[in-house]
Amino acid sequence: MQPSRFEIAIPQERLADLKERLARTRLPHDYANDDWSYGTPVSIMAPLIEQWRDSYDWREHEAAMNAFEHWRVEIEGLPVHYMRVPGKGPKPAPLILSHGWPWTFWDMHRVVGPLADPAAHGGDPADAFDVIVPSMPGFGFSTPLARTGVNFWTTADLWHTLMRDILGHDRYFAAGGDWGSLTTAQLGHKYADAVDAIHLSTLAPLYLFGHERPWDVTGGMLAPKELEGQARDDFLAWQRRIASHVCVQVLDPQTLSYGMHDSPAALLAWLVERRKSWGDCRDGLFDAFDPDFLLTTASIYWFTDSFVTSARFYAEAARHPWRPSHDGTPIVRVPTGVSRFPFDGTAGLGSGLDGDFNMTFDVTHARGGHFAHVENPDAIAADIRATMRPYR
Repeated sequence: MQPSRFEIAIPQERLADLKERLARTRLPHDYANDDWSYGTPVSIMAPLIEQWRDSYDWREHEAAMNAFEHWRVEIEGLPVHYMRVPGKGPKPAPLILSHGWPWTFWDMHRVVGPLADPAAHGGDPADAFDVIVPSMPGFGFSTPLARTGVNFWTTADLWHTLMRDILGHDRYFAAGGDWGSLTTAQLGHKYADAVDAIHLSTLAPLYLFGHERPWDVTGGMLAPKELEGQARDDFLAWQRRIASHVCVQVLDPQTLSYGMHDSPAALLAWLVERRKSWGDCRDGLFDAFDPDFLLTTASIYWFTDSFVTSARFYAEAARHPWRPSHDGTPIVRVPTGVSRFPFDGTAGLGSGLDGDFNMTFDVTHARGGHFAHVENPDAIAADIRATMRPYR
C-alpha cells in the first residue's frame, strides 16, 4: 500500500472526442419548462453545451487541480486517489474530507485553503489542518472500480486504512457532505477510538437504505395523513426533489449509464439537474454555480468514465444495508458538528436524528444548499474549525 504521486493529464484525443460528440448533440424538443418542472431545460443546456464545446478550457482547470498534491494508492484491491494540502500552523491536525454524488473531490477546492492555511484567510494558524481529500471509490480518479459491495459504510474502512496505515495518523478528524457525510458518520460510529470529532453538512441516518423500499429514501412513506394544507404540499415537494435520481440509480444504474457514457450532453443534463434541485438557486443556477465549475465536474465524470460506478454507489448501499458495529448510544458517539443550509434539498432526511449523534455544534446558515462546500465555503470552513477546536 505504497502511495505514488499522481498528475491529472487527460490525453488530447479524449478532449477532441468530447468536442466532436458535443458538436453532434441532438437537443430534445422542450416547451413550458422554464420552471424546470419537466427537468433540465434546453434554454439552460444549449448555451452550456456550446460553452463546453467552444470556449471551456479543460487544460486551465486541469492545471488548477495539479497545483495541489495528488496521490494514488491501492487499498484492498481498490484504487484510491486523494488530494493532500499540507497544513501551515504550529500543529496541523489531520482531517479527511469526503464528497458525495454528483460531487467530485474538486467540490472541496474552495475550503481546503482556509482549512490548511487559516492565517492566510483571516483565521488563527492554530486551527490549521493537514487536509486529505479522496475521490470516493468509483468516482473520478478512484477508478476503475470492478467489485460489488463498495458503498458509503465500507468506504469508511478504506478511509481509516488510508489515514492510519498509509498516512500514519493514529488519530484524526473527518468531515463531509452527501455520501461523504454518511461515510464520515460511519467513521464516527465504528472508529470512535481514532476519530476525535466529525463535521457533517448533510444530516442523514446511517440506516437510510435499510428498509424494504430502499429506492425511496423517505422510507417508503406517502405524506403523513396528519399533514394538511401547506405542510402536506411542502412534504410532497421535498419528496419530489430527492426521488428521481435516487430511484433509478438504486434500481437501474447500468441501464441509465449507456446514455451517460455515450452522450456528454446527457451526462451534463443529469448532473446539472441535481445541482439545481438541491442547491441554493433562488437567484438562478449560475448564481449558485459558476458554469465553468459545472463543466469541470461533468468533464471529470466524462474523462474518467466514472458515471456508471458512481451511480452504482446507490445500488450498493441498498443491496448491502448498513450494519451497526456496536449497540451503544448514541449511534455516533464522537463529538459531532452539523451545518444546516436553508435550500438543501435533502434536509428532510435529518429530521429527528439529533439523538443519533453526540451533537456538540449545530448552526443554521441563511445562505447555501446541499453543495455548501462550493456554495458557502467560508461558512463550512469556519464550522469545521469550530467543531474540531475543543478536541485538538
